[in-house]
Amino acid sequence: MDKKVTGIVAYITWVGLLLAFLLGDREGAKFHLNQALVIWLIGFLSFIPVIGWFIGVLCLIGSIVGIISAIQGTEKEIPLLGKIKILK
Repeated sequence: MDKKVTGIVAYITWVGLLLAFLLGDREGAKFHLNQALVIWLIGFLSFIPVIGWFIGVLCLIGSIVGIISAIQGTEKEIPLLGKIKILK
């Protein structure tokens, strides 16, 4: 997979994130892989009643922003979560 496809697939599902990480262009799409990983990890908190619903909506919006950024080929940080770096 090339950089653009790897970035798009990473945001779609956690399986897509694993496939993108294992089979995709890791170096080219490292930014989008990191953003998607942060979204999915924070998204696990959406199981908490009431507060989790807001977190779930935030993660959904972040995923949409990330997919649009990956389609355009830019590295736009996700609001509120974009500063978190897990992958080096």
